[in-house]
This record gives sequence, C-alpha cells and structure tokens, in this order.
Amino acid sequence: MSKAQSFTDRLWDFFCSLKLAIVTLILLALTSVIGTVIEQNLAPQEYMQKYGMSQSTYKTLDALQFFDMYHSYWFLSLMGLFAVNLICCSIKRLPRIIKTVRNPVLVADDGLFRTFSNKEEIVTKGSVESVRDKLVARLGKKFASPVVTEQDGKVYLFAQKGAFSRFGVYVTHSSILIIFLGAMIGNVWGFKAYVNIVEGKAVNQVWARGGQQPIPLDFAVRCDNFEVTFYEGGRPKEFSSDLVVLENGREVLKKTIEVNDPLSYKGLTFYQSSYGPAGDPVYQFRVRNRATGETADVMGQQGRHLPLPGGAALIPMGYAESYQNFGPAAQVSLDSGDHKHGTPFIVFQNYPQFDEKRGGEFAVTLLGVQQSYYTGLQVAKDPGVWVVWLGCLLMVLGSCSAFFLSHRRIWVSIQPLEKGIGVKLGGAAHRNQPGFTLYFDELTKDFDDALSS
Repeated sequence: MSKAQSFTDRLWDFFCSLKLAIVTLILLALTSVIGTVIEQNLAPQEYMQKYGMSQSTYKTLDALQFFDMYHSYWFLSLMGLFAVNLICCSIKRLPRIIKTVRNPVLVADDGLFRTFSNKEEIVTKGSVESVRDKLVARLGKKFASPVVTEQDGKVYLFAQKGAFSRFGVYVTHSSILIIFLGAMIGNVWGFKAYVNIVEGKAVNQVWARGGQQPIPLDFAVRCDNFEVTFYEGGRPKEFSSDLVVLENGREVLKKTIEVNDPLSYKGLTFYQSSYGPAGDPVYQFRVRNRATGETADVMGQQGRHLPLPGGAALIPMGYAESYQNFGPAAQVSLDSGDHKHGTPFIVFQNYPQFDEKRGGEFAVTLLGVQQSYYTGLQVAKDPGVWVVWLGCLLMVLGSCSAFFLSHRRIWVSIQPLEKGIGVKLGGAAHRNQPGFTLYFDELTKDFDDALSS
C-alpha cells in the first residue's frame, strides 16, 4: 500500500513539476517550426517535386505525420500533456490561494509581524478605544474597511484589497486550456479547402487540401464577375470577385470580395486567393486592305484562322496585358491563303497606327481582347474560432489581473503599554513590492499624523 501511494505521489509530482511545463513548451515550439517550414496537406507529388525528396523519404515522413502535423498523434499528445500539467499545477496550488482569500489571518501576533518586510511601531496617547476608532476611520478612508477583532485586552485590525487578483493566473491557465479546446474543435470538425469558379458558373462543393474527395455544400456559390488590374510590367495589382450565394436556386447573399475581405456564410469563409484564365481569350481586330482601303472587323479565339476578304486569314497567337509598358498587345500572323503562317508580328491596342509601318497587304489594329477568368478561393470552416476568441479574451483579462493588480494586506495591533498605547503596523503584497513599500510608508505617515492630532 505504501509503495502504491509513494508511486502515486511521484506521478503527481511529475505532472505538477515546472520542469515538465518547460520541456513540453520547448517541444511544442520546436515541432511548430516543422509545421511552418513544411507546407501542410499537399499532394504527394507536390512534396516530392517541391522539396526534392525521394518516394521512400516521403513515405517515412508521411508515416511520422509531418505533412499533417497539427492532426498528428504526437503533436496532440504534447498538447494533452501540457494541458494535464497545467491542470495539475492549478489544482495543487489553488486550495492554498482559496484559503488565503476566504480565511485570512485576522490577528497578527509577534511571530507574524517578524515576517513582514514592511512594518512600523507607533506609541501614542489616549485609550485603546479612541486609538481604535481613529485608525478604523483612517484605514477605511485611505485603504479599505478593516475587520476588527478584540482579544485579551488588545485590538487587531485587518484590511485587504485586490484579493481576487490572486486568481488572475488561474484565469490565464483556463484561457490556455480553452484555446486548446477551440483549436481541437476546429481540427476535428473544421477544414481548409479550395475551389476554382469560372465567371458565370456556380459550384456546390469544395476540395479539401490533400483530400481525394470533394466536400459537398448545402448551398451554391456563383461568380458573376472577376476583375483584375495590373501594374506597369504586367504584375497583378489587385483582383476581386463578385460572388452570389444561392439557396434552392434563389439568391440570398451578394458580396464583392477582395484579398483580406472575405465572404462568410453558414460558418464557411471564402477568401480571395488566386485567379487564372479560363479557356482561350477572344480577340477582336480591325483589318484594312492597303490596296483597296477596305476594312473588316474580325473576332475569334486564339489559334483560330479568322477569315479575311480575298481568302487570307488572321491567326491570333498570344496576348499580353502590358507589353513592355505599351499596354495591351497581341501577337498575330497572316495566312495569305496557302495555309502557311507568315512571320509573327505585334499589334497594340493603344497604338492603332503602329502596324502601318510594317508594310504588307493588310494593316492590323487590335480592338480588344475578352479573357474569361476563374477565381481561386480558399474555403475555411472553423467552428472552434469563437472558443479561441473567448480564450484570448480571458487570457488578456487574466494576464492584466496577474501582472498589474496586487493583493495588498494591512495588519494593525493596538495594545496598552505602561506609558501610552502601542500600535504595530505591518503590510504585505504578493506583487510589486517596491510600489507597495512606497504606499506603506505614506500610509504609516498618515496614521502617525492622525494619532498625533
């Protein structure tokens, strides 16, 4: 029986130890680096291509769950161990704190006064009752209303402020556990996915990162329009999507989303993430026959032969939003009718007369290009996010209470002496000792002035 109890005590001390907390925190920090360096939930081919690893290396790391680290058994075990350590430490120390707050020492004897770093003794005139009344009034005005205890011809006063600040650290501990709970709820019942929607189309399912099967939605999302603007040189400046949420074919929500301005509906959040061309662009040109002056407007997709008067054809070959800072441009070639492509050349939308200098049978002007796009959306579901926010709020409140508030206590002993009345004052604070020392000195001076008067 004693051996079992001894083992239980050792196990309890292990889970309550500060060393365990420090080691667990270091391991959590180091393993979190893995999740930062290695992108999570990619396809196997992406890992082998991006990190240059062999198939055997991938299988080893995958077996260790390095590619889905935050759902791995070892990471969740570390979080669980840290949570158990936090709970055990709180349980071990909490009864003593509750006793200190609910059942404070009201009578300070000589032994207790010897433990105070802040103490003072005053000898004054009058009776025990008159001194008591003066100090009760002054203590209530300057600090807090005291508890009066009379014992063996002596009078003892006790007053305290900020007693509940001692529980700030436990609020902080609870907030960490609540944040862990919110993260686990999000990991178990939430997901991160993506979806591409072509302009004018709607989807009712999304694809989880690294998943093989789509996740169905109980509503549909349609992209009515996608717009992108570019810097000079062709780099995208900003892009946005006009999204519509459909329930049973009925529009229930519309929103234009941009980067960092998502759409939220039924616990799902749609973030603007990427975009790309959807199909070949449609070109529109104006072609003039130099000899006859006859003009014709032609329109068609890239790579197609667009018929011209006389049996020739114009072939669009490529497009740039901004070609060498000259604006929209297209590369084209001419088929004179023998099914052979001529030498490719460039035409500009902003400079319609540019092709006049080229010579040849036809002068070509670019009127415009219609390119349809798909919008790439990241989709997140996190039912634990409000639990995490609650934990963050409690952490702020608990930290402020633990670091900026202090439990301050004042003891006073009043007893008759041969030549007057002896007054002993002692004080203690569980935080900010230098600040309390200054306050205690001012309070002692104020008591001395009150008794002198």
